[in-house]
Amino acid sequence: MSSSSGVVLDAGVFIAVERRDRVMVHLLRRFVEAGTPLVTSAGVVAQVWRGGSRQQVPIAYLLRRTQVIDMTGAVAKVLGRMLGLSRTSDPVDAHVVLIARERGWPVLTSDPEDLRAIDATLVVQAI
Repeated sequence: MSSSSGVVLDAGVFIAVERRDRVMVHLLRRFVEAGTPLVTSAGVVAQVWRGGSRQQVPIAYLLRRTQVIDMTGAVAKVLGRMLGLSRTSDPVDAHVVLIARERGWPVLTSDPEDLRAIDATLVVQAI
């Protein structure tokens, strides 16, 4: 993955960081040091945020360095159409795909098949 563009983070990235996965922590440290923009969906935050910043120090640290994109009513309608066309049902996955599409950035994910079911052309890096 090139650091010349940004990277969209799926929930699996935050889970791996919370578990202190050495490979993931090292990769994200390289992104941060290189100034690579990191972005995620507010829905991803809802999926991984459970205990607060004191209990989830690694996630809180990563979130401070990640732009979180909200889901508006207009975006929700776009996501609904994407889900209908792809015959899938996860609006958070669809939002991650939309964020990546809009920016032309790859997605770092633990569920590449789920995201490719929504957009087969999506550039994903499995973790």
